[in-house]
Amino acid sequence: MTRPEDPDRPATQILLELGAGDREAARRLMPVVYERLRAMAGAYFRSQRTDHTLDPTALVHEAFLKLVDQSRVGGDDRAHFFAVAARAMRLVLADHARRKRSAKRGGEWDRVTLGAAPAPNSENTLDLIALDEALTKLTDLNERHAQMVELRFFSGMSVDEVATVLGISKSTVESDWRVVRAWLGRELDGNRGSS
Repeated sequence: MTRPEDPDRPATQILLELGAGDREAARRLMPVVYERLRAMAGAYFRSQRTDHTLDPTALVHEAFLKLVDQSRVGGDDRAHFFAVAARAMRLVLADHARRKRSAKRGGEWDRVTLGAAPAPNSENTLDLIALDEALTKLTDLNERHAQMVELRFFSGMSVDEVATVLGISKSTVESDWRVVRAWLGRELDGNRGSS
């Protein structure tokens, strides 16, 4: 009797090899994770203006380069890899927005719809730089809550997937998510009023 193949096994094995210092593993990893990374990036760009100067493919490639440049990608399984990838995408997007804002000397900032965690306001859009600053502040207050936002918003993970990655129960994720959304909404509304 043969056991069914674990679909995450190739990614997990490659991540273990990469974590052990096999730099060639990065070349093998990209085709295995590319479609999910592209879907994550595509979800972000669906809510963007058509003239955005960064596209999903460029975001995936920049985030992937950030990931494999680290000595340890972070985690030794597929779920943890995508959690780290969500953070890398957030940093690429925030850096891009800062460069664009700097180039325009305070001109129009990149806006993003917070689909998975709507802020309690009628506009339902926010400044990506403000989101990055809020997540940095939230990390200082409660790192798990900041990770939760990254996983839900940038990685598009479900409540069950977040629970697995963070090693907590689904009910804890649901409860914390309500608190995080309320805090984030207040924080972003405050940033919007001060800009």
